[in-house]
Amino acid sequence: MALMRVVALEEHFSHPALRDPELVARLREHPRMGHIEGALADVGEQRLADMDAAGIDVQVLSHTVPGAEGPDPERAVRAATEVNDALAATVAAHPSRFAGFATLPMQDPEQAAAELERAVRGLGLRGTMINGLTAGTFLDDPRFMPVLECAQDLDVPIYLHPALPPEPVAQAYYSGLQPEVGRVLAMAGWGWHAEAALHTLRLIVSGIFDRLPRLQLIIGHMGEMIPFALDRIDHVLTPLTPQLRQPIPEYFQTNIHITTSGYTAVAPLQCALSVLGVDRILFSVDYPYLHNQAARTLLDTAPLSSADREKIAHGNADRLLRL
Repeated sequence: MALMRVVALEEHFSHPALRDPELVARLREHPRMGHIEGALADVGEQRLADMDAAGIDVQVLSHTVPGAEGPDPERAVRAATEVNDALAATVAAHPSRFAGFATLPMQDPEQAAAELERAVRGLGLRGTMINGLTAGTFLDDPRFMPVLECAQDLDVPIYLHPALPPEPVAQAYYSGLQPEVGRVLAMAGWGWHAEAALHTLRLIVSGIFDRLPRLQLIIGHMGEMIPFALDRIDHVLTPLTPQLRQPIPEYFQTNIHITTSGYTAVAPLQCALSVLGVDRILFSVDYPYLHNQAARTLLDTAPLSSADREKIAHGNADRLLRL
């Protein structure tokens, strides 16, 4: 049997220009996350060895949370430029193994759009990853239209990744618990995925994909819980949005893709396949927060035809990112 090419789309790194000392200290203290700091910083020998051990041919690299959405606008512009230049150099050093998503200074949408164009046209990056809200504001806010229009014009996707909740949300939803439990519940335990799902649905119901019908969005973590809930979302929200060009679920056939990042169980994948179909699903690991081998085992053992396995492993990513 021929070896299957594998492309992983949500694979993180860190750069000193955006390093968060508080997050680094927290990772060092966490008994299961102490190795993450070094793995995020490495975009060379050890990362490639980890990829080889799991049979992953290409990682599409993106800066870990927090990205350039957090600092003040002036620092964010400088940091995004530095990070994207470094990412392009990493890709150039290993062009058959790495591709990249740009980080953007979203606090200044005009500068962010200019940096996206530079990163794609000048540096060869394949799109952008945007982490959650910017200053408490969702991407459907009109101020972000220059970035969304630029992504459509460049024909590159936006990967919408979760981020830490705004402080009022953190206090209302996740306080009053044992601190570490509250922090994780606000992030990978639930909150990240609920926010990313809400963010995605806001983009649909606000009409962003009607104004920008060629804009492509990627969301991770097996669709941020949306596949399981999409039938109910359709019944409840579609009747209230007759101004949209199509029912809400159909945007997941025309504008939205999901990845398998962070998931290693068959049942969520089967749900996503049943609801969305195989052409909208792309393989991801969420490295180094998840081990490559665990994600690769799901890809290898899920009950899929050979053709469908190839689509998830690399075919859909090759088409979307023109790899």
